[in-house]
Amino acid sequence: MDYYKVLGVERSASDDEIKKTYRKLAMKYHPDKTKGDKVAEDKFKEISEAYAVLSDASKRKEYDTYGASGFQQRYSQEDIFRGFDLGDTFREFGGGGGGFGGGAGRGCHSRRPAKGDDHTLEIVLTVQEVCSGTTRTLSVGGGASSINVRIPKGMVDGKKLRLTGKGAPSPQGGPAGDLYIRSRVVGGGGFTADGQSVMYDTDICLSEAILGTTIIVPTVEGGEINLKVPAGTQHKTKMRIPGKGLPEMKGDARGDLFVRIGVTLPKVLTEDQRAAVENMARNGL
Repeated sequence: MDYYKVLGVERSASDDEIKKTYRKLAMKYHPDKTKGDKVAEDKFKEISEAYAVLSDASKRKEYDTYGASGFQQRYSQEDIFRGFDLGDTFREFGGGGGGFGGGAGRGCHSRRPAKGDDHTLEIVLTVQEVCSGTTRTLSVGGGASSINVRIPKGMVDGKKLRLTGKGAPSPQGGPAGDLYIRSRVVGGGGFTADGQSVMYDTDICLSEAILGTTIIVPTVEGGEINLKVPAGTQHKTKMRIPGKGLPEMKGDARGDLFVRIGVTLPKVLTEDQRAAVENMARNGL
């Protein structure tokens, strides 16, 4: 749901505007005033959820940043109402601690039947998919249905994404459990990943290792970088390219790209190559 539309306020609304609007709606739809009215009760739950998010600076920032869909993937109902007491809210409004706005507001959430079990599903992602994000079609409910899930960038190995209400149904008619998607990142295209760091393996020949060279290194997002390999580079040397690894799920920071240089030796030499190597040997190389 769009929390701003639920309360009928602009996205730029101040904290005071949100509080005043919620108070007006809560007084109208509170269960103590609309006993037996299921529509009003559902409306009260919606505006209470919206206020629980928009009245909390941290949750509101997350909601504004990731939108309704992204926010719901990160916050369950329990997360949304954690630390939020409607009784305290109504006492602040002057409604008193009991009766109207006391335990009733809080109870309309806490008296719900037990939630269904949470499930965890592992998905395999390539380094490139972690870099850019992707979309997957997942089977849920024991294969009874499928859903399209947007996998955000930064889902490094072991990260979890929560899909609220996509777990097991409640045996008591309560809300369904949550589905947690856990990532397993595999290498590809010469890349392997360790957290946000990425390793790329490439080879150079003996003369390039001795004299130095410049090589072209691909990046996980599909670009290329010219990397200068200094003279005297040893076999399995690691060179670091900062900020070209995998991104965070939240924010713009990125890990580093490491290039591991392998020095290849020929198995068979031509006469000219053998002569050149023998000359190097005579000169102490």
